[in-house]
Amino acid sequence: MFTDHCRRWKVPIAERMSDQNFQSDAATETRTDQAGAGRRPILSGILLAISLSHLLNDTIQALLPSIYPLLKQSYHLDFGQIGLITLTFQMTASLLQPVVGYFTDRRPQPFSLACGMGLTLIGLVALSRADSFVMILIAAGVIGLGSSVFHPEASRVARLASGGRHGFAQSLFQVGGNAGTALGPLLAAAIVVPYGQSSVLWFAVVALVGIAILTSVGRWYKRTLAERSTLPVGAIAEAGPAMPRAKVLSALAVLLALIFSKYFYLACLTNYYTFYLIERFQVSVPRAQFSLFVFLFAVAAGTIIGGPVGDRIGRKKVIWTSIAGIAPFTIALPYVGFQWMIVLSVLIGAILASAFSAILVYAQELFPGRVGLISGLFFGLAFGMAGIGSAVLGELADRTSIEFVFRVCGFLPLIGLLAAFLPSERSSGSAGLG
Repeated sequence: MFTDHCRRWKVPIAERMSDQNFQSDAATETRTDQAGAGRRPILSGILLAISLSHLLNDTIQALLPSIYPLLKQSYHLDFGQIGLITLTFQMTASLLQPVVGYFTDRRPQPFSLACGMGLTLIGLVALSRADSFVMILIAAGVIGLGSSVFHPEASRVARLASGGRHGFAQSLFQVGGNAGTALGPLLAAAIVVPYGQSSVLWFAVVALVGIAILTSVGRWYKRTLAERSTLPVGAIAEAGPAMPRAKVLSALAVLLALIFSKYFYLACLTNYYTFYLIERFQVSVPRAQFSLFVFLFAVAAGTIIGGPVGDRIGRKKVIWTSIAGIAPFTIALPYVGFQWMIVLSVLIGAILASAFSAILVYAQELFPGRVGLISGLFFGLAFGMAGIGSAVLGELADRTSIEFVFRVCGFLPLIGLLAAFLPSERSSGSAGLG
């Protein structure tokens, strides 16, 4: 752990008193890491609840790209318009996340989790009733707003309940979201495709279940904050810098480049995989959607690996392997037959997915006490890159072909070679910027 080697620095009394919850969380996490992860138990019930909520939230969000073929046919959309829908969703889901994370670092909002799911519900209802391209864009934007509110605080809850096993907790939280993303196309094929756009409203039940679970989690979160606010002011301290500010910022830049590589490539597969299979192999829409489900399920399975392995062997090794390591598979993908394409996509999804939890915890440990801001920044960038990637790749597909897009995107994971420039955990310490 980075924080095994951190130095301590004193926070001015006035700043401590004005922001006790935020500083208490940072101090508690720092003391726990220094003492060893075994001193706090993992709150498995909370972790499972937040992971299940992530599954429900992302199942709803995954409906949107899953019904793109239906929307394209019903509203006579081109690939550029499909990309614009994704851009609208991803931008609202990304731009506000760092802002929400920064605000909740200082003023945690336990019930914002349920509120975020409520916004997702409103967007879902709007999508089921949309009768024009503009209304589809509005519905996509509202669903994205729900995501921007949900993710930073949910990531903090996972860390608070981790018992010091931060990589494992983030992986468990992420696997819920990835499982939901995988279920979306499957449910869309079973429900929305045969019964039409209005059947999207049936998924309101999923959102209501999520609101109920998150309200319960919010009550626990509120109690936890109240308990931590009673810590003596003199006991509050935060990890300080263990390496130069420039080195921390360069490490952050590398991590952001890796997020770009990962999510630009995922945008290609998530949004255009079904179109690619239909165009190249002439498969049916349900079979293409099932193939997308298989790929996304592999992503979900791979997610749970990265965090625990990073806890044991170091996050840099996981980051290096999971991004640069898939380049041979992504480059070969457009040149193989249907069966081998499914096999390679499963390998790509599983290996690539192991990176995000390791990247996120690595970044959180570079900036101790800034869990919400860093989570919002990285979740937001992930969604933003996916949105921009979808729009850019959609335009490129209109001007060239889907096959050309897949060939070009196959080289993106080579950006993962930049992981060689990340400082090792042994030398970086807890490189906070204070």
